[in-house]
Amino acid sequence: MADVMQVLLVVTPDLEVDPEAAERVTRRLRSEIADLNVESVRPGPSAPTPDAAKGTDAVTVGAIIVALSASGGVFTALVETVRDWLERSSARHRVSLTIDGDTIELERASNSERRELIDAYIRRHTGS
Repeated sequence: MADVMQVLLVVTPDLEVDPEAAERVTRRLRSEIADLNVESVRPGPSAPTPDAAKGTDAVTVGAIIVALSASGGVFTALVETVRDWLERSSARHRVSLTIDGDTIELERASNSERRELIDAYIRRHTGS
């Protein structure tokens, strides 16, 4: 059986998007990820909410844990899915991906800048 890799995704919605819309777009991304050949997709850990805060923090809403095979190209498909999701959005969302303390943050950048960052990150975690 192949090793299983845990990836933490944190979606930080555009500040101009209302909390309900932010939750909807995060669920949509989670659904797209679930359609990949991953072991599991589940909500990530939530940070404690400050006493004065009302509602849920956008970062907390956007935490997703993905378990996937460390081989077979699923990680590359996951990163490409996140990249495509960001490109389709008219809002300025950000997504950070963390594996074993190594984090990459994706947001609106030029396609070539984003491609270079993503390719380097994938190489670090797939050995290719």
